[in-house]
Amino acid sequence: MPTTRPRYWVTETDDIAAALRLAAARWPEDATRPSRLLARLVQAGGQAIAPSHRRARERRRRAIERTSGKFTDIYTPGYIEKLHREWPA
Repeated sequence: MPTTRPRYWVTETDDIAAALRLAAARWPEDATRPSRLLARLVQAGGQAIAPSHRRARERRRRAIERTSGKFTDIYTPGYIEKLHREWPA
């Protein structure tokens, strides 16, 4: 089918063959369509890892909130200008 979307080539390794067998058992209606099984596996994998991705993003957001404003007094007024004057022109 013509498409403007990227296509991907996947070599069937032992691990991929095993995953395809599992996918065929899970989705028997697509058992004879390996490309469809691969698409289903990718979708299922994305759904499986999404929660941990959201949790990691939330941990980073909380860390930013905890440290926001904590180091505002480290650099004194004029620090950047003084640093620039030390660099060769």
